[in-house]
Amino acid sequence: MSDTEQNGSNQNTGETAEAQAERAEPAEQQAPTPEDKLGEVQAEAARMREQLLRTAADFDNFRKRSRREVEEAQRRGREAILKDLLPVFDNLERAASHAESAPDVKSVAEGVRIVTKQFVDTLERMGIKRIAAVGKPFDPSVHEAIQQLDSTEHPAGVVIAEVQPGYMLGDYLIRAAMVVVSKGSPVEPAPAAN
Repeated sequence: MSDTEQNGSNQNTGETAEAQAERAEPAEQQAPTPEDKLGEVQAEAARMREQLLRTAADFDNFRKRSRREVEEAQRRGREAILKDLLPVFDNLERAASHAESAPDVKSVAEGVRIVTKQFVDTLERMGIKRIAAVGKPFDPSVHEAIQQLDSTEHPAGVVIAEVQPGYMLGDYLIRAAMVVVSKGSPVEPAPAAN
């Protein structure tokens, strides 16, 4: 049959080549074989593995970068503190060297007081405050009691002496104050019954 005759017969039946092709497609589409499904699953697994490896690498890079940033911030913080404290240390060294040749003890004591004030001022500029202790009620969150003594001057539970000062940085406790706490007035023994 020639092409012309074939076209004519297609026209006679009213069916075009496209319609015949559409009708032929479902016959060509077969159900996926187990091998096809396995191939698809393996390809998906490979994509997921690749994505997982990328995510793990990204996380590892993030962790390393974060660690470096934290270390750098700590170094800059230490550097800033040292820059603030070095002038105090310089003055302390000067005071120590002049103490050997000072004509009287009062001048040395005055020099030490000046350096101490400079140190306290420097700490306050950095946001570090000394914890008030003497005369205050004992607070276990900022005080560490190392001794209790009888006291007629202070009621029980009040700090009567500071052995070592404590410091706060904002709301963060750097070091608790070591204190002596009053037990109150000593109790007199009851008179013995006759």
